[in-house]
Amino acid sequence: MPRLFVALPMPEDVTIDLERLSTGLPGARWTDPEDFHLTLRFVGEVDHQTFWELGEALAAIRVPPFDLALKGLGLFPPRGEPHTLWVGVEDAAPLMTLKRRIDRVVREVGVAEEKRNFHPHVTIARFRFPPPPERLASWLTGRALFRTRPFPVSHFCLYSSVLRPEGAEHTLEASYDFVAGVMERA
Repeated sequence: MPRLFVALPMPEDVTIDLERLSTGLPGARWTDPEDFHLTLRFVGEVDHQTFWELGEALAAIRVPPFDLALKGLGLFPPRGEPHTLWVGVEDAAPLMTLKRRIDRVVREVGVAEEKRNFHPHVTIARFRFPPPPERLASWLTGRALFRTRPFPVSHFCLYSSVLRPEGAEHTLEASYDFVAGVMERA
């Protein structure tokens, strides 16, 4: 059964900025630059019929294109031993409109609601073991003003994912244009 998620891919210039951050912390498993994305909805494992229905239904989503900028760094969980290092979003308002529409479509094809609160971010590393607290604090402080230039967002993608010991392997399944609603299957 396919394991799916809906996300925004990162443009090349943003990927380069994120890749520059991806060094200097012991125990970090840095995200492959080709895998940088902002997950809008984790769908999970679905049968092939639901996969097909979801793929078709997502093509009906229409929102105006918008600009987005990444800003700031954070950790999951926010307290305790961190397991994920991420970059946040500066203004999530237009992103939230898109997220709500995606959630509605996912719900309409029969996929259960997601239990976790949505916190828009791009994961840049996962920790095998937490880095020394003083090293992590120094790393975060030195990059506290991180911000990308705003970039245009005019499409989103449906990905499948296979979990591997070295990390998830993502495959682009389809891309959806906001305005035309065009779906391109990969």
